[in-house]
Amino acid sequence: MDLLKPLTESFLLYFLAIDPLGTVAVFLSILPNIKYNKTRVAVEAVMFAFLILIFFMLLGSFILNHLNISLYSFKIAGGIILLLISIEMMFNKRLERKEKSIKQDKIYNSVFPLAIPLLAGPASITSVIVTSSISQGYMYNIYNAIAILLVLLITLGFFLITVKSEKFFNKNILEVISRIIGILLAALSIQFILDGISEYSRTF
Repeated sequence: MDLLKPLTESFLLYFLAIDPLGTVAVFLSILPNIKYNKTRVAVEAVMFAFLILIFFMLLGSFILNHLNISLYSFKIAGGIILLLISIEMMFNKRLERKEKSIKQDKIYNSVFPLAIPLLAGPASITSVIVTSSISQGYMYNIYNAIAILLVLLITLGFFLITVKSEKFFNKNILEVISRIIGILLAALSIQFILDGISEYSRTF
């Protein structure tokens, strides 16, 4: 049970941050504009997103140390970022913003805008850096990597289903689920902020 706890915690955090169902809603809106092999684009997007998140997982602590940023400072800052994103999700502004940004760019490939910023965006990158920075030993990083992979594989599954049948997912239902996930992410982000404040208070 103790071995599964860090994996479960990381999985839930990344699931809330990446929001696979909300991501599918955006993917669904741009699907008609993807001119290449849509299945290949979906697979490559998930692969690139995985590599990007693993990069930040491995170098997260190094980046913070190199910039002389304390972990409690990053927890507070990261919590605020996640809180703002969760508020966007609750009011359905996150999906609207992503759809608008993607459609304005009119570039549809596996790297941009699917891998970045749809999958590996501010929320997921912040979450990865926080969890990797508080990890105790290489086993925890392995758990983090597995959790990232599982969430992205779930997202890929949703993408492939959407490619086969665009009518499989109801966009309105996806938006409702995304709002619920936003509430959970808000609670988690506040916990990050409180943890950061608590750690800072112990420095006196």
